[in-house]
Amino acid sequence: MPHIDYYFTTLSPWAYLAGLRLEEIARRHGATIAYRPVDIAQVFARTGGKMLAERPQARKDYRLQELTRWSAFLGMPLNLSPAHWPVNPAPSSYAIIAAQKAGGGDLGGLVHGVMRAVWAENRNIAEDETIRDLLSAHGFDPALADKGLFAGAEAYERNTEDAVAAGAFGSPFYITDDGARFWGQDRLDFLDRHLAGRAA
Repeated sequence: MPHIDYYFTTLSPWAYLAGLRLEEIARRHGATIAYRPVDIAQVFARTGGKMLAERPQARKDYRLQELTRWSAFLGMPLNLSPAHWPVNPAPSSYAIIAAQKAGGGDLGGLVHGVMRAVWAENRNIAEDETIRDLLSAHGFDPALADKGLFAGAEAYERNTEDAVAAGAFGSPFYITDDGARFWGQDRLDFLDRHLAGRAA
């Protein structure tokens, strides 16, 4: 059975634009997914990337054009200047880690829901109320927002270390168990093709 490690930050507009295509691909090929939120600032610092504020203006301008193009192409609403961005991604990341461990709900839906809250709904994913609501909406115990914070912090740090060690350097980043790497929501078709070729 194929497996995909999915490295991402809950603040990424590109991970938001991936929608639920990863989950559809995994279902089609019988693949499992490990959702692994990371500290993207640490990933960038250790792999040569730059946070948005540190990038040249030309790159910032192009990013906005590409986000607009992809939003229209995918038919997904996207606010280029969300009311609550950037915020601390750790609380939402810990909640995803706790939900994955607990099981029983729609984990892919939760991950996408967190990002949709930022980029389409102008909600603050650093607030406990928002996290509890998202957990509940996707079939998880909302109390997970307050449980296992130390374990969540450890897993978050471990995910970050593992991402760098595996060769991930951005968000979203997908790595299969046979070592194939795919960076960006615009590479999901290639992930699909890779899994199809391996399964054939």
